[in-house]
Amino acid sequence: MMHSEDVQLSTRVRPQPLTPSTVTLLQAIRSYPAVSLLMSTTPSRRMLPTEADRLRGLAREAESRLATEALPGVLGTIVGPLTDLVEVATRGPATEAIGVFVSGASNRLEHLNVSVMDRVVVDATFATRDLVRALHRTPRHLVLALTQHGARLFDGVGDDLRPAPGRLFPRVASGAELGGHVGGELRAHQRRAFYRDVDRALGAYLQVNPAPLVLVGAARELAEFRGLSNNLSRLAGCVDGSLVTAPVPHLVPLIRSAMENYLLSRQQEALDLLDQRISAGRAVSGVQSAWVAALTGRPEMLAVEEGYFYPARIDGSGQLLSPAEDIEHPDVIDDVVDELIEIVLRRGGWVALTEDGSLAGHERVALTMHR
Repeated sequence: MMHSEDVQLSTRVRPQPLTPSTVTLLQAIRSYPAVSLLMSTTPSRRMLPTEADRLRGLAREAESRLATEALPGVLGTIVGPLTDLVEVATRGPATEAIGVFVSGASNRLEHLNVSVMDRVVVDATFATRDLVRALHRTPRHLVLALTQHGARLFDGVGDDLRPAPGRLFPRVASGAELGGHVGGELRAHQRRAFYRDVDRALGAYLQVNPAPLVLVGAARELAEFRGLSNNLSRLAGCVDGSLVTAPVPHLVPLIRSAMENYLLSRQQEALDLLDQRISAGRAVSGVQSAWVAALTGRPEMLAVEEGYFYPARIDGSGQLLSPAEDIEHPDVIDDVVDELIEIVLRRGGWVALTEDGSLAGHERVALTMHR
């Protein structure tokens, strides 16, 4: 029988969290063939033997697809590095899923905190939709731990919280700076002065590192800070606790809950925006219409159901999509939705990945447009 400590991923071997810069880097690769292996895994200190075999099987499938095309030099530039990276993955820790990305331009191994549909993709670009989804499900966020005597700022991805880099934090309300304490408590004007100082530092950090924010502290102190802060437009939630007296692992589930509620509200925000833009004639539905609009217009927000995949061929003009079932054929884009996401992001829009069924009236994908 496998014990829980064998299954749970040790924090000491936790892989580095996925970052937006990594996703941007992978999306920039344009080099055929670009091989993507995506597979769900069980969180553990080392990948389970059965899952290691599954990953090797996906690699063999990719090698078979490459062999049918008889591409020159592919053995050394793709197959060899792919085999090596897969073996590295099988000997290392596992999270909810793994992504192996190999091309002549870049080779990367990424661990995801969301489950995926196991698949092999061989295209001119990497399959990054699940990476984008992982960023949406476990987005980078900030945690401001506040008391009337001090403030600490943490930068987090998923359950990984680390002190924010730079010199803006921590901040301390010393007696010398604020005129002393009264019975261990700061006077009201002293607290307000300190909270304004914290808010200015928070604003400076957010200007360079924008992200949703979670506040942690005593309810009374957080209420006072919220009453004067100018930097709470992306407040995800508040957690009653202390990162001074409580260990981070104790508060992580509460912070995660606040982020999950925030993400649900973001989905509703996207659906509300879609309704508004439809009324104003500034939205299209369906993958074909969204594809053309993203290429020729000014995309604002792409809403797409998480489970929607669309293999297709693209005609010579680059605008007409034809659905395809023979996804292993070199002419077929394994998932046009993945390409659509990249186009919208590259052209300055944002993406909302919504629950399956939420866009049934829009053929599972819709795009809003700037004027």
